[in-house]
Amino acid sequence: MVICADTSFLFSLYANDTHSPQALAWSETNTAPLVLSVLTEYELGNALRFAEFRKVLSRGATAISWAHFATDQAQGRISIPVCNLADIVDEAKRLSATYSLTGGHRGFDILHVAAAIQLGAEKFLTFDANQKKLAGAEGLEVPL
Repeated sequence: MVICADTSFLFSLYANDTHSPQALAWSETNTAPLVLSVLTEYELGNALRFAEFRKVLSRGATAISWAHFATDQAQGRISIPVCNLADIVDEAKRLSATYSLTGGHRGFDILHVAAAIQLGAEKFLTFDANQKKLAGAEGLEVPL
């Protein structure tokens, strides 16, 4: 089973916010690796650095969070397969044309769902309510 996650879930898993207990609980009970695109990996790193810049995270927290992420990747809990970004963008264009006028979806949220589709995901983990609607409309199971 392919399970993809967006940045909101990953930030909660590797940093500390209101959804962290739920993300950690999910992680403790599910052993399947999370499959990410390079776009998600990039956005997580930037989100952590931006949160530290804004002082939402303490100084040095990004390095600690990133080290935990790298450990999980090395241990196979995170997988980042090579994927064709042009195919993801083409899928994102389709999703945008289909859903953005009626659902008001942000560009990077669409890219995450498009990547999940391209990676063959069956489940999609997010704490973003609007992104849940988009993923669900495309037939992805959104368990959180």
